[in-house]
Amino acid sequence: MEPRQRGALLAERAGGAGVPRDDQLAAVRGYVEDSGEGRWTVEEAMHLDVPAPVITLSLLARFRSRQEESFGAKVIARARHEFGGHAVQTK
Repeated sequence: MEPRQRGALLAERAGGAGVPRDDQLAAVRGYVEDSGEGRWTVEEAMHLDVPAPVITLSLLARFRSRQEESFGAKVIARARHEFGGHAVQTK
């Protein structure tokens, strides 16, 4: 399957949620919540000597979002809310 086909499939499965528009981010604070599941997964992977680079980088991106306001963090926070119902901090 070609990358653009995978992208179309992902968009279809997401139910049209897509990337939030700029006006949908106006009230969203660039702080990505941490439910603890990613942290637990990374800790267990380290304990078991199993590489888990993607989830580790995802967790680190959440921590990075807490450093300062950023457009990227707003998009991540909003997308996690849309796809997984995670909490979003507002201004």
